Amino acid sequence: QTRGRYKSKFHGATDYFVGLTVEQKCKLAERELAEMKDEIEKMKEDSEQTLQNMEAVIEEADVWWADVKKAMSDFEKDIISTISRKKGSIIASENLLRYIEQKNHQRDLLREKLYLKSYLLKGYKKKLQQQHKQKEQIGETRCEVRLQELQVRNAQCQEKIDEKNQELLQLKLTSGKTVQDLNFYKRKLQDAMEISMSLMKDISQRKELLEKIEREAALVEKQRAEAESMNQQLWKQLSDYSVPPVLSYVQRKMSVTELENNLKGWERKVAVAKVS
Repeated sequence: QTRGRYKSKFHGATDYFVGLTVEQKCKLAERELAEMKDEIEKMKEDSEQTLQNMEAVIEEADVWWADVKKAMSDFEKDIISTISRKKGSIIASENLLRYIEQKNHQRDLLREKLYLKSYLLKGYKKKLQQQHKQKEQIGETRCEVRLQELQVRNAQCQEKIDEKNQELLQLKLTSGKTVQDLNFYKRKLQDAMEISMSLMKDISQRKELLEKIEREAALVEKQRAEAESMNQQLWKQLSDYSVPPVLSYVQRKMSVTELENNLKGWERKVAVAKVS
């Protein structure tokens, strides 16, 4: 019944819950789940109490049935057996009357005991009804207070959402400007990359030219060293050279001329000999 009232109280507040965020709905569901768990725990305790009461009643019935069995056994032992042995005896009649009076007295005591117990149970029942009624009233009050709290929280959350939306709009504007700046610097970076590639190509060509010049310089240096070595040898030969006397030079020159003439003559003879 309390759950039904709780549901009817919040059925009209659906419009307030539609605007709640997922996190708020989760918190509300968790609170509902906790309350349901409390109610289930309470029902479990009530069921256990009822079970204990039933067990007590059954135990009392068992005791009562044991007393009945014992009374039947005593009646058969004390009365029936006496009557069967002494039919028409005054002692048997007295025993029967005494037994009946004793049972009547026990019945009166049991009736008073049950009446007192019934009175106490009625008082306990009335107390439980009052407590249940108070709990229902407190539950309704709590529902109203909780609804008001949720309305206040919803308003606060709505204000926060508006603030976050404004911040998001500002961030979007800032992001657009940042994207424009980023595109500008991307273009500048692309131009710089192209210039860098051109410079790297030029540097590579210049390195190749430098290597070629270095190879040619090494070759020239080698040739220069060889020429210098030859020059030194020539200078050494020149320093060791001594001019012969003029007469000796003329004589040798004449000898060379004569030898050349003889060589030409022999060459002509050889040619004639080959022809003939």
